[in-house]
Amino acid sequence: MAAEAVEAVFREERGLLLASLVRRFGDLDLAEEVTSEAIEAALRHWPAEGVPARPGAWLLTTARRRAVDRLRRDRAYAARLAVLAADAQRAEPAPAPDVSGSGQGFGSGSGFGSDELPDERLQLFFTCAHPALAAEDRTALTLRCLAGLTTPEVARAFLVPTATMAQRIVRAKKKIREARIPFRVPGPDELPGRLPGVLQVVYSVFTEGYAASSGPRLQRLDLGEEAIRLARILRRLLPAERESAGLLALLLLVHARRDARTGPEGEPVLLEDQDRGRWDRPMIEEGRALVVRALTGGPAGPYGVQAAIAALHDEATDVAATDWPQIVALYDVLRTLTPSPVVEVNRAVAVAMRDGPGAGLALLDALAGEPRLRAYPPYAVARGDLLGRLGRDGEAAAAYREALELTGTEPERAALRRKLGE
Repeated sequence: MAAEAVEAVFREERGLLLASLVRRFGDLDLAEEVTSEAIEAALRHWPAEGVPARPGAWLLTTARRRAVDRLRRDRAYAARLAVLAADAQRAEPAPAPDVSGSGQGFGSGSGFGSDELPDERLQLFFTCAHPALAAEDRTALTLRCLAGLTTPEVARAFLVPTATMAQRIVRAKKKIREARIPFRVPGPDELPGRLPGVLQVVYSVFTEGYAASSGPRLQRLDLGEEAIRLARILRRLLPAERESAGLLALLLLVHARRDARTGPEGEPVLLEDQDRGRWDRPMIEEGRALVVRALTGGPAGPYGVQAAIAALHDEATDVAATDWPQIVALYDVLRTLTPSPVVEVNRAVAVAMRDGPGAGLALLDALAGEPRLRAYPPYAVARGDLLGRLGRDGEAAAAYREALELTGTEPERAALRRKLGE
């Protein structure tokens, strides 16, 4: 059997498997260990025997057997898990989602269609986004456990050393265990406060899919599609929450460009050079409709604003026809909602498109002392681009060399080497 097919099955099933095992045994470390063991067993058996008709069931049965064996050998461990299970039973007051269409369960106007219920991964998302965890630990843990990213990949996404990220993940697991955080979807009174953390997790998964932190490919389309699927579930879970609409809109409007973002050899294609005829128009239209929902009925949230920016890009026939003044105005709103150096970099690029490369470069140079940008390749790339437009080729080459040292994927590295060759 082709290795790609086996990898695809593992990618599809791993999150479901892990969430099901956490639900069953109440311990994330145990669930991760036996999930890995089940996948290792599959790697031994499936190449010769073929993928089972129900690969998820095969993996789950194997993992459960390994977990039961582990608990039989370690009575003290089993006793601790029994206490956790009892706590989880007592912490189950939240009503189950209504699937009858009556709108009961998670509050006014909510309820799922019977074709797509929130699976156990969603419950694990809310567990990992529990307010008892530090904000940076929530997303890190979820990326590691549910999206299946390696610890170095998560570290690169957060622009921190791998050792630092490993400590965060261990710390988060310990907190869940010691605080006896229940594995469940919160009740109606808790959901609004917990939603921003879950939205951030889904967005972080998408970000890694949009621009992989390392590896042979620029994009990890599987992660992008998984993030969109989870965003759709959140949208159905909380249809009255405009930011859930904003997040889904943002993901759709950006993911719609996926086929035009790389060339025949996998090389990155800049927005200004993309064949816009290859953009996914139905996805864009869906995203634009969600932008209207996200921006209607009150002050806009950060995902709604970012989605509006993405919509302006997608609506334009080319870069010259893009409404750059409106994009700069939206970045001015965004910087008040979620101030960050990354927002400032993006705003500077938009200002360069509106007012010229000199104006954008001045804004980028003003950010030179920001420590979080020292490991952020797009900052150096943006400086190199604007310096090149101004004819300052030596400085542009230095910026591209700096970006080359920071960039993780081979297609991006090859593109930077070409720029240096020019």
